[in-house]
Amino acid sequence: MKNRIQLSLFLLPGLLLYVALFVFPTLTGLFYSFTDWDGVSPSYAFVGLDNYKDSLSSIVFRKAFGNNVEFMLTVVIAQTFISLVLALLLVRNTKTRIALRALYFLPAILSSVSVGLIWAFMYDPSIGLINYGLNEAGMGSMAHNWIGDPKIAIYAIAAVQVWAHAGQMMIVFIAGLQGIPAELYEAARMDGGSKWQVFRTVTWPLLAPSATIVVAYTTIQSFKAFDLIFTMTDGGPNYATEILTTYIYHTAFGSYSFGLASAGSMIFLVLLALLTLLQFKALRADRVSY
Repeated sequence: MKNRIQLSLFLLPGLLLYVALFVFPTLTGLFYSFTDWDGVSPSYAFVGLDNYKDSLSSIVFRKAFGNNVEFMLTVVIAQTFISLVLALLLVRNTKTRIALRALYFLPAILSSVSVGLIWAFMYDPSIGLINYGLNEAGMGSMAHNWIGDPKIAIYAIAAVQVWAHAGQMMIVFIAGLQGIPAELYEAARMDGGSKWQVFRTVTWPLLAPSATIVVAYTTIQSFKAFDLIFTMTDGGPNYATEILTTYIYHTAFGSYSFGLASAGSMIFLVLLALLTLLQFKALRADRVSY
């Protein structure tokens, strides 16, 4: 009994931080989502589910949600594929490969604001390095206003997100690959399996836990890409890159509708939890099928 009390005391600081930094703000946001609080005045009125109805019926909210799904799918597919390929190429521990791992991981240690500012300059249609490089290479016809065109702006930012975090997810895949017993590869090759067959029957099934982590983390990351989008486009042009987090920010601090923003936050929290749960179930089912 005494040991249990001592163990509980060790858990107490973490539990208090979790309650203070997550549980309490979440419950507070839930409370304000039923009010018309403007974030400034001490008084407010309860409006029931009106904020939720207004959020779900808002054209901007639905546009932000569509952008978020589009951004998420692009990032998850591209980042998972690229990080897996990099991991397969760099899985062996040689000096060159270790140096390359560090190089690819480097963008992940930069803040998203720094990355956004760097790439906003890179994408600049007048003085940006991308258009400059295309012009110098004789491909000036491909020069573009990358984050000023509503049709491609969300994909341009998705490319930045992948550039910044593919190396980080590569490390997760490398850890998974290095945990696969070499005997299984030898047995598969002795049975005459091709490289693709070995990957499909040995590597991928045993890499499923790592893939689950990568996909789930990348999904959450792409839904919370507020700082990157805010720095590069602030949701523009014409809401082309507005996502749920920027919508919530603009609603709260632009329109001073903290009650409406809180309702949007609660919807966002539920959507993200459901999506992550579905991904876990889908990847687990795929793992069982093997």
